[in-house]
Amino acid sequence: MPGRAGSGNVDARGQDVDGNSMQHQFASWLDGFLDRASLLGIESSTLDQAHSRVSFIKEVSRKENAQAEFTLSFSNYVERTLSAGRISEGRQAHARIGAALDQMAGRFEIDPAILVAIWGIESSYGARRGSFPVPGALATLASASRRRSFFEEEMLAALRIVESGAVSFPDMTGSWAGAMGHTQFMPSSYLAHAVSLTGDSLPDIWGDDPLDSLASAANFLAAHGWSAGLPWGFEVTLKPEFDHEQSGLDNAKPALDWARDGVILPDWQNGVEITHSSILLPAGHRGPAFLATRNFHVLKRYNNAVAYVIAVGLLADAIAGRTQSGGKWPSGSPPLARSEILTLQQMLVELGLDTGGTDGIVGPATSAAVRMFQKSAGLVPDGFADRALLDRLGHELERPGPEMD
Repeated sequence: MPGRAGSGNVDARGQDVDGNSMQHQFASWLDGFLDRASLLGIESSTLDQAHSRVSFIKEVSRKENAQAEFTLSFSNYVERTLSAGRISEGRQAHARIGAALDQMAGRFEIDPAILVAIWGIESSYGARRGSFPVPGALATLASASRRRSFFEEEMLAALRIVESGAVSFPDMTGSWAGAMGHTQFMPSSYLAHAVSLTGDSLPDIWGDDPLDSLASAANFLAAHGWSAGLPWGFEVTLKPEFDHEQSGLDNAKPALDWARDGVILPDWQNGVEITHSSILLPAGHRGPAFLATRNFHVLKRYNNAVAYVIAVGLLADAIAGRTQSGGKWPSGSPPLARSEILTLQQMLVELGLDTGGTDGIVGPATSAAVRMFQKSAGLVPDGFADRALLDRLGHELERPGPEMD
């Protein structure tokens, strides 16, 4: 659109202010993106607003790889999430808006405690919704992130939300990653799943009233296959003869089959039919074991971090007064950093094991490769990778000998 390139809006976007190459990259990206957005039907008035209001945010670029789910150990993350204060606040919040939660439960068939737990973890029950300008945060990430296409799509969705009249540019605030409202919806999720509980206006997830945010979260879970009456999962006990190679979300079977294979289910579970479930060892064989149901996978659609899903489930159980995890979380170092996972994968490949690629992400193939190495080394094959395993791999590679089969 005319007027963007060379407009002299230097300070607004940080262009040439301090010579930072990322700011130069941002300025070039923004002009190109707005041209593409115009071709995709975004109105000129919206593009003009974006050009004048969207700026590079240094703090956003620094925060990109600092999510708590990936920098804290499971024990520390769960302990922080399940604090007495957060549980108490959740129960109070549940009681305060109980009638509305019951309405959502009837409409979407979602456990109200799950919605409250998401609310608590995402924004501390609305107290920490984020104050970053979302369009600026998304633009900053899109201009430099390895996930450029993802953030460009979110930026485009943000512009469409502004066009709809649901919120103005100045009022569209949220987290550094572009998540908005009490339950931290990304713009694309808003467009796909946001609903107004009363139905008499556009969904408002930015105001102090949490009901549209909670109803939108309920609609999201329902749309992704939430099964009413099915728990998200629960803690189980493993008998000594349990084969740890069977653990992992990629291996599923009925809960009663697990019971025959060395898994002790809680007594209350006997009346609940669970046809698809997996055994999950989030902290390895030294930590608690969980049976994860289909609803566990639905929660992973909300946030893909296993630590997050377990935290939501345990917090919901605590808020509702259900049985909580009694297992002891092992203390230890934080999870492997992305660079360490990449090193881990490279070592496994050097030993002749297939990790499904060397991308710094522990996926099913990498977990399977870890199990194969653990088994060959006489370790418990739980697929859990930590620094001790990384050290063991290093020692293995230092020893002369043939590659493993």
